[in-house]
Amino acid sequence: MPPIGVMMRYERPTKLEDALPLLEMGDWTILAGGTDYYPGLKDREPSGNILDLSAMETLRGISLREDHWEIGALATWTDILDASLPIAFNGLKQAAREVGSVQIQNRGTVAGNVCNASPAADGVPPLLTLDAIVETVSNREKRCIPLYDFIEGNRKTKLQPDEIVSRLLIPENSAKGNSAFLKLGIRSYLVISITMVAVRLDCDDTGAIVESAISVGSCSTVAQRLTDLEENLRGTHISDDPAGKLDPAHLEGLAPIDDVRSTASYRLDASLELTRRAIEQAAEDMR
Repeated sequence: MPPIGVMMRYERPTKLEDALPLLEMGDWTILAGGTDYYPGLKDREPSGNILDLSAMETLRGISLREDHWEIGALATWTDILDASLPIAFNGLKQAAREVGSVQIQNRGTVAGNVCNASPAADGVPPLLTLDAIVETVSNREKRCIPLYDFIEGNRKTKLQPDEIVSRLLIPENSAKGNSAFLKLGIRSYLVISITMVAVRLDCDDTGAIVESAISVGSCSTVAQRLTDLEENLRGTHISDDPAGKLDPAHLEGLAPIDDVRSTASYRLDASLELTRRAIEQAAEDMR
């Protein structure tokens, strides 16, 4: 219970139509898996208005619907690992294994990782390579916002106070080819990344790359696609060392910082090497 004198309201609706009117009545903290919220409290008691979405079964599940894959807002990282998905999702599955411990993977949600908008959010780079779209709902409207546009900065998104994220959409045309995800930290597991890279490569019947998507996280306030490198890889045969097309200039759009985990210069060097390895990994699995 919160300390005496601290006001708190807790709601746990089971239906979307019950949740949305509540969002129009003051400020709410949205709770899904709670794996970011509860550690953030430290020694403090919960307070304020808390809207717990965990009982809303309609927000769960992962499925193919018409021309897109749908990841429900309450789908966990374990759900991603257990789901039968095309190999284009391999990078997202590899990222899922890097999200904390198994207990965190069982509770933490993919959509929550996106809404948290941390520069080091493990799910964002592979979702960017899949051209993910964030669907939000309110009593006013339903919006579909490309992930690259949804996250505006460190802990900042386009989500409005009266909205919740209902699902993530992956266009079926983007769920092609093979993908890989690599993460570098100060230890192997349970660590915030120094840098991370996601790569997706798609080839035609001759083995020529027709589409590539490459994203780097932890080196800018928002994970960045390396669009110049993507363009440079187009037309390269999968057996002709596509990683050899990589040049340090392809990373010039990144803006790494010095912090307790790494220097900016080391982040750039490590990102270059991880990008090379991720391209090689994705290509090797397609040969």
